[in-house]
Amino acid sequence: MEELAREAGITVRTLRFYRERGLLPPPRREGRIAWYDDHHLARLRTIAALLERGHTLNGIADLAAVFESGRDAGEALGLGLGEPTEETPVRLTPEQLADRFAGEVTPENLATALELGYLATDGDEIVHISRRLLEVSAALVREGVPLSAVLEAGRRVRVHADALAELFVAVVGEHGPGTAAERLRPLAKSVVDAELSMALDRALRRDPPEAPGAPGAPAPAGPAGPAEPV
Repeated sequence: MEELAREAGITVRTLRFYRERGLLPPPRREGRIAWYDDHHLARLRTIAALLERGHTLNGIADLAAVFESGRDAGEALGLGLGEPTEETPVRLTPEQLADRFAGEVTPENLATALELGYLATDGDEIVHISRRLLEVSAALVREGVPLSAVLEAGRRVRVHADALAELFVAVVGEHGPGTAAERLRPLAKSVVDAELSMALDRALRRDPPEAPGAPGAPAPAGPAGPAEPV
């Protein structure tokens, strides 16, 4: 315990406090000796990084509990099953995830992302299944859309995406059974992209967004203060 505390730059008293709060998993025991490893050190460094970002110890404990209940990355990504994919997974530490979504990484949002399969766990790291989805989600949050709303939109989009995928697979299976998956993907995506573009045109004509400062438009946000602790 003394060696671990020294490596982490904290006191033994603080380390014991973290253990009592359930922030640190128990050590491996051999008789009267308790052995800590790199996993414990990584957890302590994560705690320190999240505290610096405004998270509370209660919030970190909740995040850790949700994190440890998440699916393994191999299961979430279908590794070893030969499943084709065009998406590039991204590995993140918990503090890197917190930086991407400042103030929005709450236990509720983390649990939703794990449930949807956007996130999975791999040791002390988090794996996001899609770099494109990660970047778009972060961009929407920077635009002022709450992460909870982004995740709910993703849940609803998935329902329609699954239906579209089943439609294209059924059509090709009935009328073009010789079409390979690598040729089906770009064709299906081109149709969906064109239809979505035209649908956005129709929706924006029906209900154009209010310009900032226009009557009825929300007032622009003032200078951002420090993120609320989770």
